[in-house]
Amino acid sequence: MAMEVTQILLNAQSIDSTVRKQAEENLKQFQEQNLPGFLVSLAGELANDEKPVESRKLAGLILKNALDAKEQHRKFELVQRWLTLDVSAKAQIKAFLLQTLSSPAHEARSTASQVIAKVAGIELPHKQWPELLGALLSNIHQLPPHTKQATLETLGYICEEVSPDVVEQDHVNKILTAVVQGMNSSEANNDVRLAATRALCNALGFAQLNFSNDMERDYIMRVVCEATLSLDLKIRQSAFECLVAISSTYYDKLAPYMKDIFNITAKAVKEDEEPVALQAIEFWSSICDEEIDILEEYGGDFSGDSDIPCFYFIKQALPVLVPMLLETLLKQEEDQDQDEGAWNIAMAGGTCLGLVARTVGDDIVPLVMPFIEENITKPDWRQREAATYAFGSILEGPSPDKLIPLVNTALSFMLNALLQDPNNHVKDTTAWTLGRMFEFLHGSALDTPIITAANCQQIVTVLLQSMKDVPNVAEKACGALYFLAQGYEDGGSLSAPLTPFFKEIIQTLVTVTHREDAGESRLRTAAYETLNEVVRCSTDETAPVVMELVPLIMMELHQTLEEQRLSSDEREKQNESQGLLCGCLMVIIQKLGSSEQAKFAFMQCADQMMSLFLRVFACRSATAHEEAMLAIGALAYATGSNFIKYMQEFYRYLEMGLQNFEDYQVCAITVGVVGDLCRALDDKILPYCDGIMTQLLKNLSSNQLHRSVKPPIFSCFGDIALAIGEYFEKYLVYAMPMLQSAAELSVHISGADDDLTEYTNSLRNGILEAYSGIFQGFKGSPKTQLLLPFAPHILQFLDSLYMEKDMDDAVTKTAIGVLGDLADTLGSNAGPLIQQSVSSKDFLLECLSSDDPLIKESAEWAKLAISQATSF
Repeated sequence: MAMEVTQILLNAQSIDSTVRKQAEENLKQFQEQNLPGFLVSLAGELANDEKPVESRKLAGLILKNALDAKEQHRKFELVQRWLTLDVSAKAQIKAFLLQTLSSPAHEARSTASQVIAKVAGIELPHKQWPELLGALLSNIHQLPPHTKQATLETLGYICEEVSPDVVEQDHVNKILTAVVQGMNSSEANNDVRLAATRALCNALGFAQLNFSNDMERDYIMRVVCEATLSLDLKIRQSAFECLVAISSTYYDKLAPYMKDIFNITAKAVKEDEEPVALQAIEFWSSICDEEIDILEEYGGDFSGDSDIPCFYFIKQALPVLVPMLLETLLKQEEDQDQDEGAWNIAMAGGTCLGLVARTVGDDIVPLVMPFIEENITKPDWRQREAATYAFGSILEGPSPDKLIPLVNTALSFMLNALLQDPNNHVKDTTAWTLGRMFEFLHGSALDTPIITAANCQQIVTVLLQSMKDVPNVAEKACGALYFLAQGYEDGGSLSAPLTPFFKEIIQTLVTVTHREDAGESRLRTAAYETLNEVVRCSTDETAPVVMELVPLIMMELHQTLEEQRLSSDEREKQNESQGLLCGCLMVIIQKLGSSEQAKFAFMQCADQMMSLFLRVFACRSATAHEEAMLAIGALAYATGSNFIKYMQEFYRYLEMGLQNFEDYQVCAITVGVVGDLCRALDDKILPYCDGIMTQLLKNLSSNQLHRSVKPPIFSCFGDIALAIGEYFEKYLVYAMPMLQSAAELSVHISGADDDLTEYTNSLRNGILEAYSGIFQGFKGSPKTQLLLPFAPHILQFLDSLYMEKDMDDAVTKTAIGVLGDLADTLGSNAGPLIQQSVSSKDFLLECLSSDDPLIKESAEWAKLAISQATSF
C-alpha cells in the first residue's frame, strides 16, 4: 500500500468522482488497518522531493488533520491517539518532517512547518521531543535561505500552538534572538525576513521578560519599526501587524516609542498601499481598545498604585491623530456600500475615529466639527459622505450635553439629505448616522429629547420613504427605525409618539420583506428585526394592529412549508424565511400573551401556531429549528398549564432538540425551553420528566456536546425540581453526584483567559441555580431530610467560592441565595452546619453591604432565613 500511496493521493484529487471516491475509501482502509504505517507513509510522501507537489501537499494535510480538529472532543481523541502511537513510528514521522524543512518545494516546507507545530503542541507539554527546539535553532544558522525561512515559519507556528509556560526561558531567548536577527534589515533574503516578522507576531506572548528589559525591548522595537520601512509590501504589512499585537500585549511599555510610531503610522496611512495603511490605522484602534478597557475598569479614577495606569496616548495624540483619520474618510471606494464584507481605508479610519470618540469623549467634538461643516454641502459626493460619516462616528462617547445641540441642528438637514441627495453612498451613510443619533441620544434616560411631537412625523415619513430606496439604503433606514422604536420600548405610555404612524410602519415593513431584492444587503433580515422591535414597543392602543399581523405571518410561514422541489439557493432562502417568521411570531406571542386585552383573541390562534412550529422541525435548518423552539417556549409561557395539550405531540421534537449535539445552539435553546415548560406546566410535566432527565444526564456525561450547553442543563435541574417538588426524589441519586463533581471542578478552574473565566462563572451559576431549585422544590415536604446528606458539600462549595474571590455579581447573588434556600428548607437541621461553615458569616456580611441592589436584596432574605434556622 505504501508503494501506491502517491497514486492514491493523486486520485483523491481527481475530477472524476468515481476515481476520487475509490481513492478516499482506500485511504480510509489503510488508516484503519495500520495507523502507524499510514502516518509514516504520509510523512515519507511529504518529505520526498521526487514526488508530485499535489500528492505531497495532500499527504501533509491529512497528517495535520490526524493531529488536530476544531471540535474539542475530537481534538482530545486525536491527541490521546498520537500519545499512544508506536514510538518508532513517531520518531520516523518527526525525522521526515524535519527533513522536509530543507525541501526546495515551498508548499511542502510550509505544510511541514504546520504539522511540526501540531506535534509540538501535543508533545512539548508532556515533556516529549525535548530536542526539537535545539534542532530548529541549529537550522537557523544554515544555508540555503529557504531552510532558514521554513525554520522561522515553524518557530512561529510553535509559538502559536504551545503556551509560554512549556518553553524554558533559555529557549525563549534563543528563539527571539533568531527571530529578531531574521527580521533585521541586514537580512538580504526577503522570504526569511517575512517569515521572521510573522514569527515575532506569534512569539510576543513568550517575550514577557524580554519586554521588561529596557535594552532588549528597545532592540526589538527598533527592528520592528525598521521593518515597517522595508521595500517589500508583505514585510511592511507584517511589521505593522506586529505593532498592533505589541500595542495590546505590552501597552504599558509603549510610552518611549509613541512619537516614532505616530510618525511611521501617519506616513503609511498617507502614502503606503492599502494593506499596510489598514494595519497602521489598526494600531491606533488597538490603543483605543486598551484605553477604553482601562478607563471602564478603573472608572478614570487612578491612584499611584493602579495595576495598569492609563497613559492617555490618544488624548495626547488628538491634535495630529484626528486630522490624519479625517483625511482617510475621503478615500472611499465606489462600490463599498454594495459589498457586505467591504473593508477599506475610509471604513477603517471611520471605525478608528469612533473608537477615539469613545476614548476621549467631548474633546473630539471641536476637532471634527470644522471638517463636517466644511464638507457637508460640497458638490463632490466623497466630501459630503466623509462629513456625514465623521458625524455619525462621534455620536458615541461625548456627553449628550455636548452632542444634543449639534444633533438638533443637523437632524432636519440629514432627513432632507436622505431623501434628496443624488448619491447612494451619501444616503447610505446618512441613514446610518440617523440610526446612531437614535441609538445613543434618544430614550427615556435622556432629559432633552431630540425627537418631539414637532419632528416625529417628518422622521417617520422620511424613514418609511427611504425603505423604498435601493437595498443598502433601505436596510440602513430599517436600522434607524429600529433604534427609534427601541428608544420608546421601556417608556410605557411614552411610546405614544409612534402610535399615529403605527399601522403605516407595520405595513411598510411587511412590504419591504416582500421586495424582490430583499435578499441583498441583509434587507429582509433588517426589516424583520425592525418589525419585531416596533411590536415590542407597541401599546394596548396599537395591540389590534399587532393582532392583524398574526394571520398574515402565519400564512407566510405556511407558504414556506408548502414549497417543494427547491434548488439549494431557494432552500437556503426558505430556511432563512422560516427562521425570520418564527422569530417574528415569538415576539408577537410575548407581546400579546402578556396583554390582558389582547390575550383572549390571540389565544384562538395558538393551535394553528403550534402546528406550524411543529412542521418547521421537519425541515432541515438549524436556524429555523432554533427560532421555532424559542417561539414554542414563548407560547408555553403565554398559555401556561393549557400547554399540556400539545405535549404529547411536541415531546418527540423536544427530545430531538436535546439530542442535537451537532447544532449545539439548538440543544442549548431546547434546554431553555424545558425550563419554560416547567414554569408553565408545574407538576403536569411529571409524566415527561423521566425522558427529559435521562437525556439531560446523558448530555452532561458526553464529551461530544459543546461545553456551553452544560451550565444551562444544571439550571434546568433546578427548574424541574421546582416544578415537580418532592417527586424529584428519584433523580437525586443521579443529579447530586453530577452537581458535586462539577462544583469541585468549577472551583479549581483558574481563569487563564477571559473566555474561561466567563465559562467558569456560568458553570458555577448553573450549579447554584440547580441547588436553589432543588431546595425550593422540596420546601415544606416531609422528604426534606433527603437533602440533609448533601448540605455539608454545598456549604463547602460556597466556602470555596468565597475563598477564591473571583465570582462575578450573578454568581454572588445566586450563591448567597442558595445559602438562604438551604437554611429555609432544612430549618433547624441547617443551623449547626451553617455555624460550622468557614465563611458563611463573612460572605453574608459582605453581601449585605454590597453596592448591587440585587445582591443586597438576596442577602437580606438569606439573613432572615438563617436567623430562623440558627442564632446568627
